[in-house]
Amino acid sequence: MQRLRAGAGKTELRESGDTAAVIDASFEVAEGEIFVVMGLSGSGKSTLLRTLNGLLPPTAGSVHYEGRDLTALDAAELRHVRAHGISMVFQHFALFPHRTVVDNAAYGLEVQGVPRPERQERAEEALRLTGLEGWEQSWPDELSGGMQQRVGLARALATDADVLLMDEAFSALDPLIRREMQEQLLELQRTLRKTIVFITHDPHEAVRIGDRIAVMRDGRIVQNGSVEDLLLRPADDYVASFMADVDRGAAFADRRPAAGVKAHA
Repeated sequence: MQRLRAGAGKTELRESGDTAAVIDASFEVAEGEIFVVMGLSGSGKSTLLRTLNGLLPPTAGSVHYEGRDLTALDAAELRHVRAHGISMVFQHFALFPHRTVVDNAAYGLEVQGVPRPERQERAEEALRLTGLEGWEQSWPDELSGGMQQRVGLARALATDADVLLMDEAFSALDPLIRREMQEQLLELQRTLRKTIVFITHDPHEAVRIGDRIAVMRDGRIVQNGSVEDLLLRPADDYVASFMADVDRGAAFADRRPAAGVKAHA
């Protein structure tokens, strides 16, 4: 089971100096679940995400994946986890302009040391899953923004990582393309059942794709629950205000079946 668990205890997690970025944040993400972390800019959500794969080591607390505390690993062990177990999809695509689409999708496999014929085959399959079959030999600047983000998603999928960390992955896209990418992700999830931590500032996106949602404010998780919890039983006025513009009827009508494994935070 690929369960991801993070906890800070009473000591603050700090991004740098004496500025508290994430405080007392404890939660678990179950296998096959899309766990959304939602908050305004500066709430600490992206910092939180980067502690999960060691890009920002916490000053206190732990991150457990497959029974191992990632904060206790040395640099080589952490690189191995990033290469094989936990992949990241960034907001701004992070594609190499001098590599073809298929070579971009295969990059993570190249880092793993996978032989070229195998990585080409796996990258092509990932591109097929993300709707980019026929674009393998194109260059990134020949693609639309939505297609470039699909390449970034394909690169993460090609490594066959158990956990995907997605940092505002769709927020730079136009609204229609953004919704297409949300639907693409949900379609892939129905087949692949990845464990996903998804960062967003958009409550509409959160309720559309999330099995559970954690709302952050000033570095703290103020509520962690289901879509129904946040819409019908907000923990405080801040959460209620955040969710105020969400059309409840549309939100519930648009819900997909929840993940089969439950988590407790």
